[in-house]
Amino acid sequence: MNIKHSIGVFDSGYGGLTVFKSIAEKLPQYNYIYFGDNARSPYGDHSFETVYQYTLECVEWLFAQGCQLVILACNTASAKALRSIQQNVLPFKYPDNRVLGVIRPTAEIVGSFTSSNTIGVMGTRGTINSESYLIEINKFFPEVKVLQQSCPMWVPLVENNEHLDPGADYFVEKIY
Repeated sequence: MNIKHSIGVFDSGYGGLTVFKSIAEKLPQYNYIYFGDNARSPYGDHSFETVYQYTLECVEWLFAQGCQLVILACNTASAKALRSIQQNVLPFKYPDNRVLGVIRPTAEIVGSFTSSNTIGVMGTRGTINSESYLIEINKFFPEVKVLQQSCPMWVPLVENNEHLDPGADYFVEKIY
């Protein structure tokens, strides 16, 4: 496999595999490298500086593997690190490389899926507190009301494949 022109897909865990699957189905002609930073997952409760540092390390690793394009399939990394990497690192250190996130593409289309003009966004504390979805959705669909809820227990439940277990209902009902 020639990885020189691979696309890197990064998430702090397994959730980005759904993003990866969708991209690979639409663009099967490319090779892909998936990087899940499970050792430091979830990113949601970490500071901006920590998320930025972790994300930059993973992006640079993917660049070193030959990926010229990296997709941040992690909402928290997209919310807290993407712009800084795009503006402060790429132009000076990797001018031929690109890093894209998942928030803006989602915001560009999500408004067309609501019949009530209300959208709910659930995510980690870091994603919700950044208000990135709220800001981006408002750019494309200013008439849509955006409700946000941080769900810190969901990442461990999903990442450990326990989200369908009866015990998961207890946590969801108790906390949310």
